[in-house]
Order: sequence, then C-alpha cells, then structure tokens
Amino acid sequence: MTRVIRQSVTFRARPEELFRLYADSRRHSAATGGRASVGRRPGARFTAFGGMLRGRMLAVVPGRMIAQTWRSAGWKQSDLDSILILVFSKARRGGRVELVHVNVPAHDQAGVRRGWRTYYWRPWRAYLTRARLAARRKKAYASASSSPRRLTWRRSSSAET
Repeated sequence: MTRVIRQSVTFRARPEELFRLYADSRRHSAATGGRASVGRRPGARFTAFGGMLRGRMLAVVPGRMIAQTWRSAGWKQSDLDSILILVFSKARRGGRVELVHVNVPAHDQAGVRRGWRTYYWRPWRAYLTRARLAARRKKAYASASSSPRRLTWRRSSSAET
C-alpha cells in the first residue's frame, strides 16, 4: 500500500510567480539546476532533470493548480505512474505551494519525500532570493542613473597662483 506524500511550503513570492517557476520550462530549469520541459496543456509532456522525471499534464489552472502524472526513471517498469497535484495560493508575506503526491511506489517513498525538499523547495528558495536581490540592485541602479546629478566646478589650488 502506498502512502500519500503531503507537503506545504511557503515562499516570499506571489502564487503566480511560484506557478510560473514550475510551469515555465526556462524558469523550472533555472530554479532547479536541471533541464526541464513543461507543457501547459492537458496531455502535454513533462520532463525534469534531463529526463530523470517525466509525465503528462492532466489539468492546469493557470496561476493556481497543476495536476500531472509523474514517474522517476529509477522506478520499475511494473510501477504505475504516480499523480502529483500542486496548488498555489496566497500566504502571509507571499505564496504557498500545497503538494499532494499519490501512488509513489513504496520502495521510493522516502526518496521522493526528501527529493521535493532537496531538489525543489531549497533550490526554489535560493533562486527566489537571488531574483529578489537582482531586482533590488536593478531598481537601485535605475534610481541612481535617473536622478539628476549636480556638477560642481571647483578651481584647483594650483590654478590660483
């Protein structure tokens, strides 16, 4: 009998941004460090970490929810696909990802549970922190370069002789 994996994680980012982090191939790859290809329509293919994870999209509610079949390349041929549901919602000071992952084979339950934290949530947190810092630097640079500068001309002491 397989157990249900449930995780709830909050981030300092809007739910829509968290949704894009998973559903956009370029962002998914950048945030996790592994090549990903994510289709956004039901039936579209999903791969992550260069094909180590794969599946198909079952349902997508833009900005709010993703449901997909999901399997690891390390699973036995006889293992059925698991079902992954990710719900993105508002949370105090940001957004929340609610994960429900069912039908993960018993032989990989612990690995998948740890894998979400190790390969998704921690890298996402680091990626979002880097993005926030980059946005602050960009804003500070834009602010500094757009403010008028007052030039003051001073005569040097050597010129006064």
